[in-house]
Amino acid sequence: MRPGARNLITDVAGLRVGQARDTRAKTGVSVLVGEAPFVAGVHVMGGAPGTRETELLAPDRLVQEVDALVLSGGSAFGLDAASGVADGLRAMGRGFEVGSLRVPIVPGAILFDLLNGGDKDWDDNPYKRLGNSALIAAAEAFDLGSAGAGFGATTADLKGGLGSASVVLESAITVGALVAVNAVGSAVMGGGPEFWAAPFEIYNEFGGLGGGQQEPAAVPRTKLTGQATTIAIVATDAALTQAQATRLAVAAHDGIARALVPSHTPFDGDLVFAAATGARALGDAELDPLLLGHAASCCLARAIARGVYHATAADNDPLPSWQARFGGV
Repeated sequence: MRPGARNLITDVAGLRVGQARDTRAKTGVSVLVGEAPFVAGVHVMGGAPGTRETELLAPDRLVQEVDALVLSGGSAFGLDAASGVADGLRAMGRGFEVGSLRVPIVPGAILFDLLNGGDKDWDDNPYKRLGNSALIAAAEAFDLGSAGAGFGATTADLKGGLGSASVVLESAITVGALVAVNAVGSAVMGGGPEFWAAPFEIYNEFGGLGGGQQEPAAVPRTKLTGQATTIAIVATDAALTQAQATRLAVAAHDGIARALVPSHTPFDGDLVFAAATGARALGDAELDPLLLGHAASCCLARAIARGVYHATAADNDPLPSWQARFGGV
């Protein structure tokens, strides 16, 4: 397997990512949007999720495709980001057709970044505006690290961030991942600098440090009050049903467990969306879904490490970035 041309989720043709941030509040939004509606599924393994319209993604529901997926900071306030995206899509004439109206289908998930040193004393919830700005900015190229939904993210011992990665399978099917890393756990082994995701790294994409000490560092109790959550999207150009997309999201959770220790805790709201554009038919109806799940989990592990690796320092940060602490390694 090799990365796609950008090593981003947008290596899945027809998908774009838009991002917006509020530097004063230290928060942001990331939006995945397609040239056309796409099949989507979801799976939650964390104990403290915050979501919008995820029930719509069950395989037995009426609507089988979505217009966009949203990852946002802001805890419950951040759920309003999807409203800004929906407004923008409606203005573009997009959405599920209901009579003479169109209703954009925009599921979303949030992470908790309210105690990260940013000024949250706003008069008006900024997330609807951020969601709309992120949609307008959607493009094939986008920033990693302190960007989008990962702008104010943290982990147990380092700043978190926004990560992405991709891989092209022998079948020519592409798989990509997008993740906002804001975990109770740590992305690095024993305090670092080596990443738990090191066995899955391709082309030194997060430092090429290899393995190191295997003993996890102690989890700081200061993050055990709902202040976490890693939220992600895995995407493919394969033609999947909504049930198959849901299984892809389930498999991708292994990537979180490989890259963050501990993961899926009662205090995280860990969630994975899966998106499938349907451009490529499956060659083997039994084997290809297995390979896609494996690729998605490896891709997500790499994306998590890349998000932490590319984070940058800012004023009033409660934790150092990986680059600030280990950049000279």
